[in-house]
Amino acid sequence: MTRRLHKLWPLGLLVLLLSACGKPADLTGERTGIWTKYFVGPLSDSLDWFAAHLWGEYGLSILVVTIIIRFIILPLTLRQYKSSKAMQALQPEMQKIKQKYKDDAKKQQEETMKLFQQHGVNPLAGCFPIFVQMPILIALYNAIMYNPYIQEHTFLWLQLSQKDPYYILPIIAAATTFIQQKVMMKYQPNQQMGSMQMLLYVFPVMIFVMSMSFAAALPLYWVYSNIFTIVQTYFIYRPSKK
Repeated sequence: MTRRLHKLWPLGLLVLLLSACGKPADLTGERTGIWTKYFVGPLSDSLDWFAAHLWGEYGLSILVVTIIIRFIILPLTLRQYKSSKAMQALQPEMQKIKQKYKDDAKKQQEETMKLFQQHGVNPLAGCFPIFVQMPILIALYNAIMYNPYIQEHTFLWLQLSQKDPYYILPIIAAATTFIQQKVMMKYQPNQQMGSMQMLLYVFPVMIFVMSMSFAAALPLYWVYSNIFTIVQTYFIYRPSKK
């Protein structure tokens, strides 16, 4: 249970960071501060630029920015995939260590880390895409909330600076998160199924609750990102399914 909850802390941290984010400097005037000048400001400008070339639709602009962000972190995703395959290959050795030192948890951990080092496996590689996306999400949140051109903009039934009053988008965000987790589980080794089974239901619930509170533009980003991840996972993992 502890290991399962440990995997959830990035989302919890994201909630705290988004909740604590103060208002950045005026995005239409002089931008001061490293965060506003180099992160929030450029992201806000990107949203404006793409919207201007997409019939003024910020919902489509967010889609383009999402695709660009996902391609930027694609090398980390591929690294995560390689690490996952390496971990699968080491499962028999890890089971031997677990059986050999079943009464000595400290020794079991030491031998497991030695095994990882010998084969150049980084067990934290799967966290890299999450770590990279967290500041992007926070910057996107600020760019949306304090971009004056998005404040009154609507996309489909949504006012992007306000939460979805009908909870349709949170449901879609939760559903696509569930499908994404399901697709990921399909290509994981049987040994990891148990630890992922809980996440299959916990992540969608967390995304649903968060989406009910945030401006609609942020869960819209999650929906786009989830769909991208589903397609990406299919093409990356499919050749190795056999």
